[in-house]
Amino acid sequence: MRLLVTGGAGFIGANFVRLTLSHRPDVSVTVLDLLTYAGNTASLPEDPRVTLVKGDIADAEMVDALVREADAVVHFAAESHNDNSLDDPWPFVHTNLVGTFQLLEAARRHRVRFHHVSTDEVYGDLPLEGGERFTPDTPYNPSSPYSSTKAGSDLMVRAWVRSFGLEATISNCSNNYGPFQHVEKFIPRQITNLIDGVRPKLYGAGLNVRDWIHVDDHNRAVWTILESGRIGETYLIGADGEVDNRTVIETILELTGHEPTDYDHVADRPGHDLRYAIDATRLREELGWEPVYPDFRAGLAATIDWYRAHEAWWRPQKLETELRYQRLGR
Repeated sequence: MRLLVTGGAGFIGANFVRLTLSHRPDVSVTVLDLLTYAGNTASLPEDPRVTLVKGDIADAEMVDALVREADAVVHFAAESHNDNSLDDPWPFVHTNLVGTFQLLEAARRHRVRFHHVSTDEVYGDLPLEGGERFTPDTPYNPSSPYSSTKAGSDLMVRAWVRSFGLEATISNCSNNYGPFQHVEKFIPRQITNLIDGVRPKLYGAGLNVRDWIHVDDHNRAVWTILESGRIGETYLIGADGEVDNRTVIETILELTGHEPTDYDHVADRPGHDLRYAIDATRLREELGWEPVYPDFRAGLAATIDWYRAHEAWWRPQKLETELRYQRLGR
């Protein structure tokens, strides 16, 4: 099987490539990645079954040539950081909308199986109180340039299935954590701050709730959908990992031997969604998927150990990231 993985040098994509190589000896992978600040060649394993192509998914000619040689496309590539989308929305429009359009057109021309990886943030947020969860039928209500462009890309995939018969599926996943995540993101930023002797930062009161899932569980679900999912369906991926941001920081502090109150509050992010929660019933019951890491605390401890052991990987990103946050006052 020849797999084209867009954004395969990013956090989730690189872990997907690693999982594929370790569990699918019959698969060769071509990674298409622009290698912006969020892409890192050091995240990819050295393996003869992996070919790395540096390029923009909005480059129609390049995308067409690569899709033509593939049996399936797994589309991870996206601008994905909410803070950055508030600072400059254009890269999110270019990559998440224009880039997805070029991939869909190439997959349509060459009749290639397509899986689109998206986010639960397209649904907006939920009340802090109550047990309501996102389902595949929840109306879209994005609240940032990032989530709105991801919502637009999801809708394009649905339209290409209905209008052109594209063999495609969609997955919307909750917040990922684990190895190889850029230090601008919430969990690795707090971990690496503590390694550097810097107090963690918490937006507002920290009551916002996220539904955390280990990146390997996400990627196992993507493979399950790619192989067994019904064409045209949307599957939500979540591991029942609802935790508020304050508890995440306090747990990281506890696991690293600090007092749970050793953090600083910073101004809340504009449009900060209150709560995300995933109902993964369709994925579990229809396709039989279950998380391997159901215990968030244990997964978090393993993630802390990984960042401690891989300072050479994250250190080059750290200074520039913190300087950018200082400019933004976050």
